Amino acid sequence: MIPLKDNIPTRTFPIITMGLIFVNIIIFLWQHLALHAPAGAMLYTYYGLVPREFVASLAARHDLLPYNIMTVFTSMFIHGGFLHIIGNMLYLWIFGNNIEDRLGHVGYLLFYLLSGVCAAAFQVFYDPSSEVPMIGASGAVSGILGAYLLVYPHARIKTLLIIVIFIKVVDIPAIVLLTIWFFMQFLYSNVDGIAWYAHVGGFIFGLLFALLFLVRRKGGKPVRASGS
Repeated sequence: MIPLKDNIPTRTFPIITMGLIFVNIIIFLWQHLALHAPAGAMLYTYYGLVPREFVASLAARHDLLPYNIMTVFTSMFIHGGFLHIIGNMLYLWIFGNNIEDRLGHVGYLLFYLLSGVCAAAFQVFYDPSSEVPMIGASGAVSGILGAYLLVYPHARIKTLLIIVIFIKVVDIPAIVLLTIWFFMQFLYSNVDGIAWYAHVGGFIFGLLFALLFLVRRKGGKPVRASGS
């Protein structure tokens, strides 16, 4: 399932979402087109978050803690390939602009970064001995998906549905699409090369954040954003 667009209009220009997409793409193009392959590969090691190194800096190597905290944030802006960055930026654009519209620009940026931090923490806790650098915006974007699920559950997502040779564009409710997406993270969690539990952690953080701050309650009933 490849989402193409939603039917929720925005009231403000999504400058932060556009800025995040721009920065991620510029870094990706610089790494893969401007740098030689060995130098580009070194970015993963130097700016990616390595769980084992992060845990070691917490336990004993306190002198390395500032550097490892830095990698929590720098890792969000590094991607491994075209499909990696295209997928993340597509989801960021479709779902992020509405959450930015709801939170405001500054609040949205803070939420995005906090989602990435919580996603990283979840993955580090799950596999603290991993020496594989974590990279990509997936964890932060997952937080946006979790928030979107609660704020706009009935939004219609125009989706490219591909089942073997069957290809069709259909409208799917956000609650269906994002719930399936969430459980797919567990289904594929044994596949190496992707920090699946970072996706899970980011998504759960987004759900909790939306429940506490975006879904207000009056008389015991949730009040959601217009269009939901």
